[in-house]
Amino acid sequence: MSNFDVIGIGNAIVDVISPAEDMFLDQMGIEKGIMQLVEKDRAEVLYAAMRDRVETPGGSVANTIAGLGGLGLTTAFIGKVKDDALGRFYAKGMEDAGTAFPNAPVQNADAPTSRSMIFVSPDGERSMNTYLGAGADLNSGDVSGDLFGGSKFLFLEGYLFDKDDGKTAFSEAARLMHAAGGKSGITLSDPFCADRHREGFQRLIKEDLDFTLGNEDEWKTLYETDDLDAALAQGSAACDTIACTRSGDPILLIRNGERVEVPVTSITPVDATGAGDQFATGFIYGMATGQPLDVCGRMGSVAAAEVIRHIGPRPQADLKVLFKDAGLI
Repeated sequence: MSNFDVIGIGNAIVDVISPAEDMFLDQMGIEKGIMQLVEKDRAEVLYAAMRDRVETPGGSVANTIAGLGGLGLTTAFIGKVKDDALGRFYAKGMEDAGTAFPNAPVQNADAPTSRSMIFVSPDGERSMNTYLGAGADLNSGDVSGDLFGGSKFLFLEGYLFDKDDGKTAFSEAARLMHAAGGKSGITLSDPFCADRHREGFQRLIKEDLDFTLGNEDEWKTLYETDDLDAALAQGSAACDTIACTRSGDPILLIRNGERVEVPVTSITPVDATGAGDQFATGFIYGMATGQPLDVCGRMGSVAAAEVIRHIGPRPQADLKVLFKDAGLI
């Protein structure tokens, strides 16, 4: 099993979505409109309290990989789930969507399958309560070398850097991808993530990676500066290709000294969840199909604009059609 266009590694999280009145949020002690990490006992209480649950395979890089699969690339997602109901659901959901999920659910996993309980208020606000279960325990033993032969791109999720096992998994995967002649990259994921793992991220970007994607706050946090140009100068000195999204301002891209700005159309989002994930979809698709740097950025912008127009972190429209309409393919 190899020759994938793109392999992703991330936290395999089941998104569990339920409608909820504001009074229910108050009663359950859920802070409206934010993402909170919760422990196992709290997760079980919230899951049991949900009504009319809708469950879908999720996770940041998994959303990107799903978008790339929808564009016709061959994809695989390396994640860890327990052999429980949600874990079996996750594995089947990824496979049914056309993405290989090579790691079978683990019977003796120490923690249940990761899940994010998302309560949607009548005004559309989403309150997320995420339990980092089995997915956060992924390690280098979960990365099979058989996947990488002939594969082209590897995309890593910064959130998994929270544990030492995740760090070793990333280094091993990048080594395998480079040995196969492919390219490796990461999403910085979150400013808090960049702050927690500054030294490790900087080392990984410089020594193991070919491309790095992040937003303005993540880049400035990573290099401890309020000067975005200074942060990007350091990033581009360490990594061949970097991208910086800026919430409605032009996207900044640098590849081997070439710098371009990609204008974006300002849109009032229905749901901003998944904007960064789908920017990565478009950008990586551009790289995988050999597009110029500015076209890669424009593809990322089109994909991000599509996903913020509706509820949910994955595209509902055919991105390839949108790319054609924009004159990109």
